[in-house]
Amino acid sequence: MNCRKLIYALGCFNLYVASTFIQVSAENVSNLSQCWFPAIYNFGDSNSDTGAGSAAFTGVKPPNGISFFGSLSGRASDGRLIIDFMTEELKLPYLGAYLDSVGSNYRHGANFAVGGSSIRPGGFSPFPLSLQVAQFLQFKSRTNILFHQLSDNRTVPPFKSSLPRPEDFSRALYTFDIGQNDLGFGLQHASPEQVMKSIPEILNQFSEAVQKLHNEGARVFWIHNTGPIGCLPYNYIYFEPKKGNIDANGCVKPQNDLGQEFNSQLKDRVFQLRKKFPLAKFTYVDVYTAKYELISGAKNQGFVSPLEFCCGSYYGYHINCGEKAIVNGTVYGNPCKNPSQHVSWDGIHYTQAANQWVAKRILYGSLSDPPIPIGKACF
Repeated sequence: MNCRKLIYALGCFNLYVASTFIQVSAENVSNLSQCWFPAIYNFGDSNSDTGAGSAAFTGVKPPNGISFFGSLSGRASDGRLIIDFMTEELKLPYLGAYLDSVGSNYRHGANFAVGGSSIRPGGFSPFPLSLQVAQFLQFKSRTNILFHQLSDNRTVPPFKSSLPRPEDFSRALYTFDIGQNDLGFGLQHASPEQVMKSIPEILNQFSEAVQKLHNEGARVFWIHNTGPIGCLPYNYIYFEPKKGNIDANGCVKPQNDLGQEFNSQLKDRVFQLRKKFPLAKFTYVDVYTAKYELISGAKNQGFVSPLEFCCGSYYGYHINCGEKAIVNGTVYGNPCKNPSQHVSWDGIHYTQAANQWVAKRILYGSLSDPPIPIGKACF
């Protein structure tokens, strides 16, 4: 009888252990189904600038930000950018600009993107990618020192909670959206053929920037290619249309061809970086295709013509969004009534509605190489 009780007890114990193991294993699998990124560090131009250009130069004026943030968004759009939808997807706060000293919290990352920036120095902005990376290196070094100094104090000041934790730098997601201005600036000062020849050197500098970040412990990279610059209303207006140079959507074909060549070579560089740093994770994201799909099917998606824009003017009188002027009795500078119906906000930048549409196309892996969503970019 005692023997039977012992056998029964052992059987129950084994069943309990087995069930506990299965439960723990299931929890581990569940935990592995999504990356945990404690922070995002972004590098780029106005497509992802969340306030640096506004802090460094003149402020981004209303009506920028009217659809979401209000007048203090610092973004060249009526609302959120693609980077904002990325942070929402990863359940992180919106990124504060590194150059914005007012009210910024960097616990969950920082944004080094500045409007007008390019990969190579000497473009529209004095903040090329190399300088953005140098700023990141300084940011990492100084915050690490300050974090440890504060940890040694018995009384920890409240602002320590706004500093990044040193261990989070190697766990963070490093994102890039830059290159459009290298092409745009080049086209204003050289022929398309000359700009084409400059692409390898531009990408040499991109690779150097990535390597510097890798040397500092960055391991997960999310890299956007450049969009169809020939579809920006600004470029259409200032480019003299010629027979065969404008496609069915009104886009300037030579400029888009240049963008596609840049993207092809960028993709090759990403593959080279993947081989050079096999323990790092690199995701190449085809933003070009997403944006061109939106432009091609704009009317079917509830948008007006993609060549129309909401704020500012380039037709005879160049008036930037946020400025107002009266010319021959006509008031210029007021935004359109329904920004959400437009793909283009100001002839150069996209509206919040367009950014959201593009974000939904690129965040879940269908246009990525490898084809993984942003939440699994660490795998």
